[in-house]
Amino acid sequence: MLNRFGKFVLPLFALGMLSFAVYHVVQAYQKPPKPQPPMEPARTPFSLTVAGAGIIEARSQNIALGSALPGVVLKVWSPEELGLPAQPGRTPWEALIGQHVKQGDPLFRVDDRQLKSQLAFHRANLKSAEAQLAKLDQMPRPEELTVSKAKEEVSQASMELQRDVAERDAKLIGSGSVNEEQYQQHRLSLRVAQRQLAQAKADMALVKAGSWEPDKAIARAAVELAKAQVLQDQTDIDRAVARAPMDGVVLQVNVRPGEFVGANPGQSLVVLGAITDCVNVRVDIDEHDIPRYRPGAPGMASFRGAPDKQYPLTFVRVEPYVIPKRSLTGDNTERVDTRVLQAIYSLKTEGKPVYVGQQLDVFLDVSEGANKPVAPPESTGR
Repeated sequence: MLNRFGKFVLPLFALGMLSFAVYHVVQAYQKPPKPQPPMEPARTPFSLTVAGAGIIEARSQNIALGSALPGVVLKVWSPEELGLPAQPGRTPWEALIGQHVKQGDPLFRVDDRQLKSQLAFHRANLKSAEAQLAKLDQMPRPEELTVSKAKEEVSQASMELQRDVAERDAKLIGSGSVNEEQYQQHRLSLRVAQRQLAQAKADMALVKAGSWEPDKAIARAAVELAKAQVLQDQTDIDRAVARAPMDGVVLQVNVRPGEFVGANPGQSLVVLGAITDCVNVRVDIDEHDIPRYRPGAPGMASFRGAPDKQYPLTFVRVEPYVIPKRSLTGDNTERVDTRVLQAIYSLKTEGKPVYVGQQLDVFLDVSEGANKPVAPPESTGR
């Protein structure tokens, strides 16, 4: 009985275990269903398209302001000092971010105390040079004329006295009343008196003539030199203040009082841009897509994180210089030595979450009839 049970049951048990193993292996090798992406990727609305990564920038491009002079920052202007709405509880440099400033508004100032002391010194030099020129213009002084005239009259009287003595000696020398030596001395005294009179008249003429014109020219040049030094100091003091070069919005402030700034062109102390009703979108077009792209092609853009919302773009221009790609998308198929053509499009800002520096997915319509190729400008080369 036991042998008969083992003869039939054990094969059936083995067959059942084999079936279970086959079922388990089949179930293990089945591919699981693909999970749904957490967010749908952006999709092109065009039949033929060129895709590119876009980044938002101001219409004036992002202007990175630097400092014309190196030095320690003494002050950063607050919105209240510029006549803008106050931002209580915020430092001046924090409150300045996002404010609309006008062309010429001061933003920050570096240390200019030495320049102001030089200005005071050169202004004193200017006053001295102007006084010297005024002195030369007012010559001769009335007092000098009086003195010179008196000297001339004294010399005239002395000459007449010596002439009278010499004439009397000439009459008496024949009678022997006057010896020859005395006669000659009186004659020489007359000649000396005559020379003294001539000298007094020359001095009188010199005083009446006033200042010598070359001396005035030197004095005028000294005045102009002093004025140039004052103007140079005033210009340097004005250069110590960084001002807004145009009307725009302060996008970023990277300077604080007490920090040292240098005349470094790569130093972005304040970033400014013109943002009104629209902004520009700089689109990177891969070098492999350049042959299919047509300048003026219409485009659509969607913000990262909101691919379901697409906004139209208006063509502005193409920068005809292919450059190495700077911002990478992170795709593992993207080459780091990619070169791109940059096309500029315009995007209206009303009702959109638009911030400068924000990335977008851009699709450009390159289908036939979507747009007409824009003729390149005629060369004006000689």
